[in-house]
Amino acid sequence: MLFVLFVAKIMSIFNREEVIDQNFLDYVSAGNLPLSRTNLLLSQTNIRPSELISLFETQVLSRHMDLKARMLKNEGKCFYTIGSSGHEGNAVFGNVFPYTDMAFLHYRSGPFFIERSKQLSRTTPIYDMALSFMASSEDPISGGRHKVLGSKELNIPPQTSTIASHLPKAVGAAFSIDRAKDLDISERDLKADSIILCSFGDASANHATALSAFNTASWVSNSGGHIPIIFICEDNGTGISVPTDDHWIEQNFSNRPGLDYIQTDGLHLIDLIIKSRRVEHDCRIDRSPIFLHMKTVRLMGHAGSDVEVGYLSLADIEATEFNDPLLHSARILIENNCLSPDEIVRLYESIRSQVNHVFNAATLRPKLESAKDVMESITANQSSRKIPKQPIQKARQDLFGKEFKRMDQSHHMAKLINYTLSDLMLRYENTLVFGQDVAQKGGVYHVTADLYKQFGIRRVFNSPLDETSIIGFGMGFGHNGFVPIPEIQFLAYLHNAEDQLRGEAATLPFFSKGRFTNPMVLRVPGLAYQKGFGGHFHNDNSLTIFRDIPGLILAVPSNGVDASKMLRTAVREAYENGRITVFVEPIALYMKKDLYKPKDGKWTFRYPEVEEEIPLGEFEEYGKGKALTIITYGNGLYLSLQAQKEIEKKLKKKIKIIDLRWLSDIDVQKLLKTIGTCENVLIVDECRTTGCHGEGLFAQLVSDSNKPLNIKLHAAEDSFISIGVAATATLPSKESIIENALELVNG
Repeated sequence: MLFVLFVAKIMSIFNREEVIDQNFLDYVSAGNLPLSRTNLLLSQTNIRPSELISLFETQVLSRHMDLKARMLKNEGKCFYTIGSSGHEGNAVFGNVFPYTDMAFLHYRSGPFFIERSKQLSRTTPIYDMALSFMASSEDPISGGRHKVLGSKELNIPPQTSTIASHLPKAVGAAFSIDRAKDLDISERDLKADSIILCSFGDASANHATALSAFNTASWVSNSGGHIPIIFICEDNGTGISVPTDDHWIEQNFSNRPGLDYIQTDGLHLIDLIIKSRRVEHDCRIDRSPIFLHMKTVRLMGHAGSDVEVGYLSLADIEATEFNDPLLHSARILIENNCLSPDEIVRLYESIRSQVNHVFNAATLRPKLESAKDVMESITANQSSRKIPKQPIQKARQDLFGKEFKRMDQSHHMAKLINYTLSDLMLRYENTLVFGQDVAQKGGVYHVTADLYKQFGIRRVFNSPLDETSIIGFGMGFGHNGFVPIPEIQFLAYLHNAEDQLRGEAATLPFFSKGRFTNPMVLRVPGLAYQKGFGGHFHNDNSLTIFRDIPGLILAVPSNGVDASKMLRTAVREAYENGRITVFVEPIALYMKKDLYKPKDGKWTFRYPEVEEEIPLGEFEEYGKGKALTIITYGNGLYLSLQAQKEIEKKLKKKIKIIDLRWLSDIDVQKLLKTIGTCENVLIVDECRTTGCHGEGLFAQLVSDSNKPLNIKLHAAEDSFISIGVAATATLPSKESIIENALELVNG
């Protein structure tokens, strides 16, 4: 008997969900309830008893879903158990804020989701969330790809592991609301008076990405701009196992310029309602950011695999459990004569039965089984927009003014991209250009020159020096019907914010089955070969990051006419299909005019007709020779064309050069068909050998070819870029291309 009791005691230490569940029943029945931290009575407010009862019902629903999910996880039927226990106070936010306010939610916001669902009678939150817990292919938001909280109808874009990475796009979405109203954008999705909600944990508030968002919101607000956002910090005092100082969040955020701070008791429904109504009113009227600090607790550890006794004493765990939000809510209901203890217990058990029934049914629903099923949503898009017609010629003449007559002349790449941006912004009224120095200055290389004068500060504006916020703004604007065209000043700078592309933008259609997308054309001046402006931080010859992001379009034009046509394709793909394009513009080719000798003008081109585009994946051939095929892109094409005559002279045979142009969506079979009977293939890649696109293309060609290929990769050394006369020492050159070509063909 003693052994059995000992085992039961040990099990109770580790199975805290059973203890918490039983404690609720015992403590409510015995009247053993925690004392209030806030002295508020229902009679002192205009809150109806029915509101408190409804909120409590939501809190209990969320709790039983957590309990059931942990039980099913032990049976191998549930796959993700970060629950909301301890955070049930956020149900109030789901009640106070209308569903028309877009919400970017913390993963402990199950109560918020359930309560907001009550605003639309056609929703089925318990079943929908059960399907998500069970990773069923019938999950209406992610289709079984992740346990997420999300709904198009409820204006909740799905977030996965929300460790602050969703904050920058929430700020961008908030900024977009008044901007869309001012510009009268017909494609906008959010109401003109709406606000944005963004919830996160106390540990996440320390993340660099979060600090970027807070800073940008404060910066814009302090400058007189409108950022109608409520940052909801759900402070449970712990980041997995690392404690947060009890006063850290308040000290850190209570005195920031341009950011109002309000604290609320996450264990007290009445205080939560009063404070939430206040910030809802203030934010909607003032259009300024507010930091709402909800102090609460965390129950049952971080996730299913987290055992709190490994880093907390049992006494501390039990003290926290006695501060259970459900116990506090039960006390409030009893004190204010809303429900009796017996009625609370009956409600609790009734909801347990309901959740058990629904979750058990969800375990029987189908799952994703094949790679095809998993991948079908990578570029999914469930919204459709009709491409606007080209503007009439008179509108273009008025826009370009005196410059219109010069458009028939030949120009370098930078000028042609500039013309293209003007034409695109005229055609697509929901486009915006923003980034560091892009407005009055026109960008470091003047590619955005005159756009500010043509379209004004509402559509062409400077950003703070923060790549995370620039991409975040891009995503946020995309959530409100815009097609943003942000600029990152240099390719090397993008790495400061690459997770915004990888972890947020690219995953959104995947985890929402295309219900939400992030249409964007991210312009990035980059790559190497610059003269007089060297060093690895401005000459970054690595595109590896973009190889590893499913669904991303990567464009690298080599000349001005291609750049114009490809940029039009990218904007159309964003507008029509919700796609994200990273448009890398080779800086060294921006102002290039000559190809073979000075003043030959062979690298300048006339501006193409406004209807002309280059479809995704379409490459260009230079020459029809069969002795050698060079496959390249960007600066590599320019150098290969310079080398072509010398190679043909030495071989006494003609060769062919292929400019890939698009480094995503490469049609390998079409490429092999174009190579044809040629046996010698030289891949010239200006990026570093390890991880470059040529490395992957090499493997694909060898694997898919039905004949042996004599193939070689000539890429840059695995080195950073130097400054001075050695700036191109590690890169392919005209001479090295000739040398490698002759060695390949002659053996």
